[in-house]
Amino acid sequence: MSADRFRIEHRYLELPHTFYTRVQPMPLKGARMVCFNQQLAADMGIHSDNPDDWTAIGAGAELLEGMDPVAMKYTGHQFGAYNPELGDGRGLLLWETVGPDQRRWDWHLKGAGITPYSRFGDGRAVLRSTIREYLCSEAMAALDVPTTRALFMVSARDPVQREGVETAATLMRVAQSHIRFGHFEYAAYHQGEEALRTLIDHTLELHFPDLLNQPEEDRYRLFLEQVVSRTANLVAQWQALGFCHGVMNSDNMSIIGDTFDYGPYAFLDDFDAGHICNHSDQGGRYAYNRQPQIGFINCQYLARALAPVMNEDDLRRAMRQYELSYNDRFPRLLRAKLGLEQELDGDVELIMETFNLLHEFRVDFTRFFRGLSTLPSQGTAPIRDLFVDRSAADSWLVRYRERLAQETRSEEAREAAMCATNPKFILRNYLAQQVIQEAQNGDYDPMHKLLAVLARPFDEQPENEDYAALPPDWGKHLNISCSS
Repeated sequence: MSADRFRIEHRYLELPHTFYTRVQPMPLKGARMVCFNQQLAADMGIHSDNPDDWTAIGAGAELLEGMDPVAMKYTGHQFGAYNPELGDGRGLLLWETVGPDQRRWDWHLKGAGITPYSRFGDGRAVLRSTIREYLCSEAMAALDVPTTRALFMVSARDPVQREGVETAATLMRVAQSHIRFGHFEYAAYHQGEEALRTLIDHTLELHFPDLLNQPEEDRYRLFLEQVVSRTANLVAQWQALGFCHGVMNSDNMSIIGDTFDYGPYAFLDDFDAGHICNHSDQGGRYAYNRQPQIGFINCQYLARALAPVMNEDDLRRAMRQYELSYNDRFPRLLRAKLGLEQELDGDVELIMETFNLLHEFRVDFTRFFRGLSTLPSQGTAPIRDLFVDRSAADSWLVRYRERLAQETRSEEAREAAMCATNPKFILRNYLAQQVIQEAQNGDYDPMHKLLAVLARPFDEQPENEDYAALPPDWGKHLNISCSS
């Protein structure tokens, strides 16, 4: 291990001490390095000939010089109800590093043990949930969706009680920032205006430095506008990929617009606009078709927290950015998925007609759009075969081809662009479940293989065709809970 290519900092400790508690990790027994993200490590300026050198750090048994572990304190709205008792209940922020490209990285060890914010939990993460987060954060990065990342993962022998007895694991999650909407709610409702201003100014300096060049009276409004816009753009990307987050609580919303906290997520298989991927979400608050609305509601929670330091007109002006950003980004993403280079009247109707078709016939979301991408080279069979009622597909294809006739781009160019937009390989829940079952038996090779496939989601990869197959019946709509 060498620090000659990255700089060590811990700027979070500049915040008032009420925003964190120093906590030492609780070491795991029999730790084993499962996955080490060499490419990400290189991007961060880390070079290590032996990933096992990091095992003791992942196990909470060793700290490098400069690491000063803290559990962050925040609050937030969970399923619409404000909870003042939140904070890092099983994770610790170890330090921050700045890589050769000057990008800042927080290092957050998930599963590090009990903290003052664990409530009645044990502070551990289990192998199952740790694998799911590693897989999905890396899959999302390959899909060019803003996300936290997985630097490495360690498994251990320690037993952890959930629905049954499972084994412990840790994940070194890294991100440009771990500050959440809930940090601002905590500052506003529990620490007062001075602490709130301190938190905003800290966030501006580290993550929105361009705003420091703006007139002081405009900075907070522009900050909220950017956060709201980034959130709307992120949710638009989720919707365009058929991704369900599952737990869009305000403490799971990143202030910089990353996909944050992978729990009971799902990429849609058979398209159901009202799909609920979280077993614990009995009311369907975080169903797929409600995600855009929930993103807006979470931005309202943030705006409400900023009210002590902003005037009402600026708050309203900033919040308008959500609808403007979403209504710009989502149609553009869908036009790209449909191969429509020009923006014409009637495109929104075609988009809605497409979603209605997929919903009515429960068509596989990812395979439909990939089949559409290869229409010039492979014909209609990959699309029609997804429908029980082929005539419904044929009727829609007539309408779609009429719209394509108004395009000027060649079929070859359109196919290449669509294949670079519509992934062939996504992280289906059944693929993750298969990997988890093998890992629980001590075999991590399937996890490494799946990660390699997901790293190239837009490529054909004919040798990995099985990973793009329709899920088996048992693999559809798997129940995933918040338990980790």
